[in-house]
Parts: sequence; structure tokens; C-alpha cells
Amino acid sequence: MNPQNQDALTEDGQMKTTCGTRSRTLQLIMGLPFLLATAGFTGAALADDMVPTTERVSVTRQSTAADRDRGILGKPVEEAYGALTVNGQKSGTTRASKQSSGTTSFGLAPNTDFWFYDADVDLYFDRDADGYFYGIDLWFDADTYYSAADVYAVVYLSYEGGQWNEYASTDDFTLYGASSDDDYIIETDLISGYPTGSYDLLIELFDAFDGTFLASIGPGDTSELSQLTLEDSGRDAPIVVVREVIVRSSGGGGATGLLMLILLVVAALGTAPLLLRQTCRLEARDE
Repeated sequence: MNPQNQDALTEDGQMKTTCGTRSRTLQLIMGLPFLLATAGFTGAALADDMVPTTERVSVTRQSTAADRDRGILGKPVEEAYGALTVNGQKSGTTRASKQSSGTTSFGLAPNTDFWFYDADVDLYFDRDADGYFYGIDLWFDADTYYSAADVYAVVYLSYEGGQWNEYASTDDFTLYGASSDDDYIIETDLISGYPTGSYDLLIELFDAFDGTFLASIGPGDTSELSQLTLEDSGRDAPIVVVREVIVRSSGGGGATGLLMLILLVVAALGTAPLLLRQTCRLEARDE
């Protein structure tokens, strides 16, 4: 091969190698912001999915359904519970089940003189419109064969099929036979400690006099208490609407808006490959 031709090929190869190295470097620089952004979102998602180890906080209001219809609802009460327990089975994790394992003579078998006629749940407060709510509006109707009986209720949540976790309890209230006038309402806002997911709900009824377990109703009795899409208010981030702000400056050298700066950076990155190719061509032509 002619030495001159060999030198030309060598120079051409060096030029291609140099341009290729520049191109790869530019691609790395251009892709770095996207990699960082992806890593940031992934880290946030992993942190959000972690089961909390801190206490759970909720705010509860309660009353009979008749009182709420008249605009009378109990004052909000903030309640704190231990960290959410998600491992293990549901059985053996409620107040009623602990009665049977204790030294008392109470058993898990419900009192046949008391029962739940029905229960229902409405979910509210979903600011980011992701289908997960932090407000629970629980309604239930418990009945008895007695003309009147004082009782109280305890309610639990199970996260993704895990153990039952108590999240609210009622004051003492009175059941009047099978009347619907004693229907009860518990409104709860989950403030913290409840990760995004699917929850089941359980209600247990107890005698207000001695705490004896009377009856219960849960996801096995009605689908209304199963697969509730919930999260605490800290995870229900509102949608932020970004509006373009045009900044006009009457003087020379005024500040440039953040949006304009971003657009300039994007434009520069978009034209960088073209400039690189043009530079390589000019260098090849000059040589």
C-alpha cells in the first residue's frame, strides 16, 4: 500500500475515534440528568412502599347515624397506636381473641343475643386522584334481642392480609332491640403510619358493663369491608399544577425565569449532536 494512502487512512481512523469518543461522552452527559431523575423517583417509590416503623396517628369522629343526619357529629379526637403490624395471621390479634387466651372465662364464640345486621364503608379524601383514600366513613347496624343494651365497638384494619391492627374504638352507646335508630357512624382520617395498599376491616362489639365479646363483622361476612384502598394523608400528595410565568424586565440583563432556563438547556442538549457532527466534518475537511 502507498505510504501516503496508509497515512491518510491512519489519520481518518484517528479522526473517527476522536469523534466517536466525543459522541459517547456527549451521550453520557445528556443521559445523566435522566438517570438521576429516574434514580430519584425509584428511591422515592421504594421509601414510600416501606412499612412504617413509627406510631400510627388518626383523627376520629363518632355519633349515631340519626345524630349525624341532624348535623350533630362528635368532636374530632386524635388517637395514636403502635406501628402497623403486617406479618403473621389475622387470628389471635384482636381484643376478643385475647379474651379467650387469657385467664378469664370469656370465649371467642359470639353471644347469640347480639348480631350485626349490616355494615358499609365510604372512602373519602383522595387529593392526588390515585384511587387510594385516607378517609374512612364506617356505618354499622348492630341489633339485640334485649329491649336495650349498652355496648361499645372496636375496629381494626389488616394491611395486605396481615394481622389486625386496632385503629379506632367507640364510646359506649345503646342498642334498642332491632331498631335502625341506633345505627352508628365512625369517621376516621388516617394521618400517618398507613402505607399505600389494600386493607380489610373488622368490627367487634363488646358489652359496656364487663367487656364481654358479643359479636363481630368483617370481610368474611360482607365484601363492603374487604379490599379497601387506603393510605395515610402524608402519602396522599395533592397534584401540583405548574403554570408558566413570563418575566419581563425593563432593564438590561434582567433575570431569566426558571422555565426559560430549562428550555434553553433542553434546546442546547438537543442541538449538541448536530454541532458535534459539524465539528468533526470541518476538522476532516481542514485536514
